[in-house]
Amino acid sequence: KAKLRGVPSHGMLCSESEIGLSDSSDGIMELASDAPIGKCVREYLDLNDVTIDVDLTANRGDCLGLKGLAREVGVLNSLSVTEPSITAVTPTIDDTVAITLSAEKACPRYLGRVIKNININAQTPLWMVEKLRRCGTRSIDPVVDVTNYVLLEQGHPMHAFDLAAIEGAINVRYANEGETLVLLDENEVKLSTQTLVIADDAKALAMAGIFGGLASGVTAESKDIFLESAFFAPLAILGKARQYGLHTDASHRYERGIDPQLQRDAMERATTLLLEIVGGEAGPIVEAVSIENIPAEKTVALRRSKLDGRIGHHINDEKVSEILTRLGFAVTEKGANEEKVWTVVVPAYRFDISIEVDLIEEVARIFGYNNIPNVSPKATLAMREQKEAQLPLSKLRNVLVNRGYQEAITYSFVDPKVQIQLHPGQATMTLPHPISSEMSEMRVSLWTGLLQSVIYNQNRQQGRVRLFETGLRFIPDESVENGVRQDNMIAGVLSGQRSEEHWDIEKAATDFYDIKSDVEALLGLTNNVSEFIFSKAEVDALHPGQTAAIHKNGVLVGHVGALHPELERKLGLNGRTLVFELLLSEVCTQNIPQARDISRFPANRRDIAVVVDEQVSANKVLQLIEKVGGNYLVDLNLFDVYQGNGIEAGFKSLAIAMILQDNNKTLEEKDITDVVNRVVDTLKTELNASLRD
Repeated sequence: KAKLRGVPSHGMLCSESEIGLSDSSDGIMELASDAPIGKCVREYLDLNDVTIDVDLTANRGDCLGLKGLAREVGVLNSLSVTEPSITAVTPTIDDTVAITLSAEKACPRYLGRVIKNININAQTPLWMVEKLRRCGTRSIDPVVDVTNYVLLEQGHPMHAFDLAAIEGAINVRYANEGETLVLLDENEVKLSTQTLVIADDAKALAMAGIFGGLASGVTAESKDIFLESAFFAPLAILGKARQYGLHTDASHRYERGIDPQLQRDAMERATTLLLEIVGGEAGPIVEAVSIENIPAEKTVALRRSKLDGRIGHHINDEKVSEILTRLGFAVTEKGANEEKVWTVVVPAYRFDISIEVDLIEEVARIFGYNNIPNVSPKATLAMREQKEAQLPLSKLRNVLVNRGYQEAITYSFVDPKVQIQLHPGQATMTLPHPISSEMSEMRVSLWTGLLQSVIYNQNRQQGRVRLFETGLRFIPDESVENGVRQDNMIAGVLSGQRSEEHWDIEKAATDFYDIKSDVEALLGLTNNVSEFIFSKAEVDALHPGQTAAIHKNGVLVGHVGALHPELERKLGLNGRTLVFELLLSEVCTQNIPQARDISRFPANRRDIAVVVDEQVSANKVLQLIEKVGGNYLVDLNLFDVYQGNGIEAGFKSLAIAMILQDNNKTLEEKDITDVVNRVVDTLKTELNASLRD
């Protein structure tokens, strides 16, 4: 006995909201007529229950239903699973609706069934309402409650249409241009042509696998319904709900993939429940199917050697076979010991299993990660052969960093509009699915990205820019594998003042000789600078008078030069910009230094000034002197180039210092004179050179 609302009472008739079973209710909660009097309501309604919230990863769409979860729990606990008994409903009427699949790849299977003369005002059984409530789903009406119940039980979304709202046949197609649909939440959306819809002969009825339409929805006046059970391809639904600001239980499951063989069972289960609750008469199931587009079972091989190697533990053959079988896989075995192979047929509903490591993960998971012992890794150490002649890339980087450069990393995808200006006529690789139109080609040179980085910095008031990059360039070439040659390159760019601003340093802009000296510093690491020949060259992107090609033993190593002024203007660069690019394969090998005695005898210097045709490169003159100088010639230096008064037009004067020395004696004047005369005579014979007066 207690006071309830101020009135002494031995009890009280309560509504669902008053005992915490609902947020609101219309009146006193009614129990079934066969409810046992005197039984605790908690026991009668099975309220002594536990709710388990399962946080699933996106790859396990097969567990988005009680059936899938039970199957998983059964596997983990070595228990058999008793599924609900599903029997086919015998049709009592002949009414059907024709079905057409206009988008077979997006919807390869669609089942429909007409159910007539239902009582939409019937009450959903309390047991079903309770199960839905505990799963966080509110009871709406018997038809919607049944489809929601099947979704939670079987993991298969379903939808019911008001049969009276369907004009003609059902057609699964993509939305037409400009087509609109008023959804069940009364919001009107403009449909994209990439959105799959369920339509009749006149209009769209629903967004397939996402949300129903208001005009075709089941209402309190509905007498006849059309029940849908379909398989929609995950890629056809993926992202479409978010495109319209939606996220539904159906889209959540279809995006992850549902069992493509479950449609008929779901239809029969829903029909049975509907006939029990709302009555009516069911017609035959009409099925439209495109067999070739339905996901097939996958066959995956699992090797014993890979299994043991991946998990670091040996699980006996019988246990592995048992785990795979309990998972619902068809398993055949072949071989023994390390040659053992399990050939596994994976059900179509396991979208997450397609390769061998997926099976290894399943075996390890079911076996139990805690049952795999911790074993310290074992490894053997072996001395690797170090090629002394191989120049580490870090040394090249350090040289440039020490000369004021900063390393940059730019995309290999570049803007075709910029690339064609730098390399007109050069074949390029165009990406079929680029990130954007400004990143739709693979670079044929590192200059493209570096120059865009210079522009970016200059636009942010960075007047002095020195950048370098190492990476691949991609040159289409049918003669190589995959039709593309990938060359490892090192490239740099200079812009702005030669030095940082300082009161003791005169301001001067960078020029060709600044970047050439940086390149020579890189080449100097090879201990064989003389092998690299600089020669005048013409490159589309570079200044015609300030460009040099670099060759080594007849192989083009790279280019160095100033950017063409017209190109600087088009790209929006401020001031003179200089660039270089070298093949790493040609500059990463060094000559191993050879130890030699330092001469105890004095060195002698002799200077000569030779006049040659201006088309003759200084490098060619120096090479010829080195060739004929003999063992006494230990160093050579070009210290002046002159054209002007006293020099005939079309000629130039080269002032060259020769250092002569011997390890065994002091050179006499005759020895020195012989070398100088031999050099002068050879230059005269080979290059038509003459000594300057």
